[in-house]
Amino acid sequence: MRLKLVPDETNFDFFGRPKLWLGISVFLILLSFGSFLIQGLNYGIDFRGGTTIRTESAQPVDVGAYRDALNALELGDVLISEVFDPTFGPDQNVAMVRIQAQEGEEAVTPELITAAQAALATVAPDIQFVSVESVGPKVSGELIRTAALAVALAIGAVLVYIWLRFEWQFALGAVVALVHDVVLTIGIFSELQIRFDLAIIAALLTIVGYSLNDTVVVFDRVRENLIRYKSRPLKEVLNLSINETLSRTFMTSVTTLLALIALFVLGGDVIRGFVFAMIWGVVVGTYSSIFVASTFLLWLGVKRDWTTTGDGGAGTQFADVDA
Repeated sequence: MRLKLVPDETNFDFFGRPKLWLGISVFLILLSFGSFLIQGLNYGIDFRGGTTIRTESAQPVDVGAYRDALNALELGDVLISEVFDPTFGPDQNVAMVRIQAQEGEEAVTPELITAAQAALATVAPDIQFVSVESVGPKVSGELIRTAALAVALAIGAVLVYIWLRFEWQFALGAVVALVHDVVLTIGIFSELQIRFDLAIIAALLTIVGYSLNDTVVVFDRVRENLIRYKSRPLKEVLNLSINETLSRTFMTSVTTLLALIALFVLGGDVIRGFVFAMIWGVVVGTYSSIFVASTFLLWLGVKRDWTTTGDGGAGTQFADVDA
């Protein structure tokens, strides 16, 4: 028996109430901007700066015990990772403890570093603190600018790719959908004050790729149906194309969400922020590929005759280039 989340043939009218769907998107985008301007993001160590303590002990590193010992100090964002190196001897168990800069400070104060070292010593009496390094807000500011540039360049590359493969109307619709997804993801992190670090930037870039894949699948079917049904109104062709790809879209999203939810529940604190961003990104990416990208395509209009080649049109010149 085949599992079907969506019937093989559907006939939903996705453009019956376009103002409602776009109104929801505009409201959520304004809410995201408002939250970002009022309370900003809860930046992690990667962006706020902090102090890294390298430890070494003869007994194995117990990350959970280290974390429990430091939690009592209420230091905020603390990352603990064990370091492996084939050159280490059998009595060299090394860990990196990263503590975020405290409120109003550029790094962790010497008093807190001493307190953290004392707390770790209660877990491993033979522990040695090999090095203590601090990263200031200047380096962290450069990371923020680099991360923002990476996301902007990724979206710019998508604009060029879709423009070459289809037409500029498709490219604009896809980019609007991607910006929609990125803004809403940043907005939910601002509203819920979830830690925002470099892992979330990686999640944003992954969301851009996932959402783009969904959008391109729909746009490919739109292009095929534009050739097949030249006399049908664009609205009907878009509706037909989304209905024809709806089963694939839902099955891909649901199976991806099942894996992500399992990781969110069982994966631990280290990857929980990344996984949450991906879950949110899959939901809004699926929504935007159906209701945002296609609606913009409907408003902008599109060339109806795709059979003529060599006219210099971007969509026809590179239309057969595989992704």
